[in-house]
Amino acid sequence: MRPDALVITCEHASNAVPAPWNARWAGDPDLLATHRGYDAGVAALSRDLAARFDAPRFAGVATRLLVDLNRSETHPRLVSDQVDLDVAEREAVIATLWRPYREAVAAAIRERVGAGRVLHVAVHSFTPVLDGVVRTTDVGLLYDPRRAFERDVCARWKAALERRTDRVVHRNRPYRGTSDGLTTALRKVFPDTAYAGVELEVNQRFVTGDRVDPALADAIAASLGDLLG
Repeated sequence: MRPDALVITCEHASNAVPAPWNARWAGDPDLLATHRGYDAGVAALSRDLAARFDAPRFAGVATRLLVDLNRSETHPRLVSDQVDLDVAEREAVIATLWRPYREAVAAAIRERVGAGRVLHVAVHSFTPVLDGVVRTTDVGLLYDPRRAFERDVCARWKAALERRTDRVVHRNRPYRGTSDGLTTALRKVFPDTAYAGVELEVNQRFVTGDRVDPALADAIAASLGDLLG
């Protein structure tokens, strides 16, 4: 099952606290530069993938410590306690940043689903050590194993990536592909036959500054090209 169209998203691209909320920051400003503030390396990687495949790209413009675009609207930590907001201000954050992003991504997928199968790649990265545990995954492909299109895409992408690199590629690690997230929400909107939502997770030990190691980034792009044909 080869995808007919590609959509790239990057929910945690930025660690900015945009106005007017920057004056309401109540947390440790140093957190913004950590994995809690954003996903290092993904802004450039997602931009490069979108340019290479001439695909639409959607990227967050605010830190996940303000609002997490990869969490559902009912998630208790959608809006972080790092920003001192009352109920009305919290709703304003959701209405200004979260809802338009979700709606734009869904609209782009809906536009392409009519012409064939859509692969949505949500680009993320993860900290190499969490709670004292070293993660052994180098690249993760997160998906719902109950969905045949996603299962096929991830099996073929994993094989293609392993031909291109000796890095360790796992499916549904370091997280489960069925956990709360943007792709999980979109699976409820679009059928298995038309939509595959895959979270690409890159270990941040391969990130220097805000760039994924060039060899690994090239392998990811080339293997995605193998998958798309």
